[in-house]
Amino acid sequence: MPEFSVPGSYKLLIFDWDGTLVDSIGRIVEAMHLAADSCELPRCTDRAVRDIIGLALPQAVQVLYPGLQDLAAIERFTRVYSECYLQLESEPSALFADVAESLEIFREQGYHLAVATGKSRHGLDRVLAGRDWCDYFDITRCADESASKPHPLMLEQILAHFQLPPQQALMVGDSIFDLQMAHNAGMHSVAVGYGAQSMAVLREHRPHLAIERFSQLRDWLSC
Repeated sequence: MPEFSVPGSYKLLIFDWDGTLVDSIGRIVEAMHLAADSCELPRCTDRAVRDIIGLALPQAVQVLYPGLQDLAAIERFTRVYSECYLQLESEPSALFADVAESLEIFREQGYHLAVATGKSRHGLDRVLAGRDWCDYFDITRCADESASKPHPLMLEQILAHFQLPPQQALMVGDSIFDLQMAHNAGMHSVAVGYGAQSMAVLREHRPHLAIERFSQLRDWLSC
C-alpha cells in the first residue's frame, strides 16, 4: 500500500524514464547480457543489472565490470549494448498502465512535466520521437549532457529552467539513484515499486510517497 501524506504545493513533476514510465527493464537486462557475450565477459546476474539501472551507461558498466579499466573496452561495451538494445526495441517498450492517461491529466491540471533520465540524449530523443512525444514534456535532461544520477545537476538544471525552488518539485523514480538525486537536490521523491528495484530497497531511502501503481500518484496529488 502507498504511504499517504498531505501533498505539498507542487508545480513541477519530474519523471525517470525506464522502469517508471516505460516497461523496459527486461530489455535492458537482456541487452546487457548480450553485450557481455559479445565482448567475451561473464554475464552479471539479472539482479546486478537491475541495480545499476538509472546510472549513465559508462558508469553502469564500470560498476558491473570494475576490472574493465581500458577506455576503449568500455566504449566498445557501451556501443555493443546500445546496438543490442536497439534491436530489442524494434517494437518500442510499452508504457506502464495508467501512465498515458495520468500524464494527460497532470498537463490539464497545469503541472509542468519533465524527464530526468540516465539515457543518452540520442536514446531519449529516439524513444520520444517513436511516440510522437518530442514536444510532450516541458524539458528533458539526460546523463550525457549533465551528470549521472545521483548527482543533482539534472534536477538543478530543470529547476533553473522554471525558476522554481526544489520544494515545489517532485521526482518520481524506480531506483535508489532517483531517490538519492532528489535528496541531494533538496526535493521530495516518489518511489515506484514496479520497476528496477524492490520497494523494500527503495523505502530505505525515505521517499515522500511509495506507490505500486502509477495511478496512485494521480490519486495522491488530487487529495
